[in-house]
Amino acid sequence: MNPQLLDKPVSESNQCLTLYDVSWEKLEAIEAALEDFPNVRLAYLYGTLDIMSPLSEEHEDCKSTISLLLLAYFQHANIRFYKRGSKTLGSIQLGGRKEPDESFNLETKKEIPDIVIEVVVTSGGVNTLEIYRRVKVPEVWFWRKGKLALYRLQDEEYKQVDRSELLPDLDLTLFVRCANIPDQYDAVVEFRNALRDRPEQA
Repeated sequence: MNPQLLDKPVSESNQCLTLYDVSWEKLEAIEAALEDFPNVRLAYLYGTLDIMSPLSEEHEDCKSTISLLLLAYFQHANIRFYKRGSKTLGSIQLGGRKEPDESFNLETKKEIPDIVIEVVVTSGGVNTLEIYRRVKVPEVWFWRKGKLALYRLQDEEYKQVDRSELLPDLDLTLFVRCANIPDQYDAVVEFRNALRDRPEQA
């Protein structure tokens, strides 16, 4: 990368480089300079840029397990879904942008995901929830250190909630327990079996 692109104040944490006072034009220049490094992820909000190093095995394993569990639930509950992946959300008009770790639409395909999944292994200077608030993502799920935190957009602000409003019948205790099973295959099998054996709700 051209060192002149990094002439702004910098802070570093494990796996994340944070730059401050970065213009949108500089963001685009840095992105172009990193185009040969497809696993590097960027998050930007009004001048603050996080450059996250190639994703760790832990991050990818957690993301994949959570995604597979959600797919199993959608199929079990006969919920039509569209897996949207890591499509970049945001724009210069909103002053921020980010690639989610995973995202889904429910029932119909839409421009904005209904649910965004973020697996947090390291953190930087960008307020991820603020980016998604500007984009108007209805629900954001954060997975960190074996725990799940759900945020629902209500009255233009995110409120932490105990249950998904989009998936109200999803047993989050079961979901989290299975997501913490080290073997991905075993996690999905146990989750499917638990769903199958659960008494039908009236």
